[in-house]
Amino acid sequence: MSINLKNKNAIVAKFGANEKDTGSAEVQIAMLSKKIGELTEHMKLNKKDFSAKRGLLMMVGKRKRLLAYLKDINLDGYRGLIKKLKLRG
Repeated sequence: MSINLKNKNAIVAKFGANEKDTGSAEVQIAMLSKKIGELTEHMKLNKKDFSAKRGLLMMVGKRKRLLAYLKDINLDGYRGLIKKLKLRG
């Protein structure tokens, strides 16, 4: 369920300003989106895994807060990220 190093480097290369940019909001949102997708698939198979469900809900909340922060700071970056990640239709 965790992101391996190759996937993490690909996400940082695509969404970060440089290869060492792992802390920007865009990169964090992209990594959380990847983890949320993987955990959603896990939850489809394991409906009674309540600890995973709690972790999923916490990740969704954190992504929501990061998106709100990005929207306040950089509206154009927010809109671009939403389109790249295919969030919100």
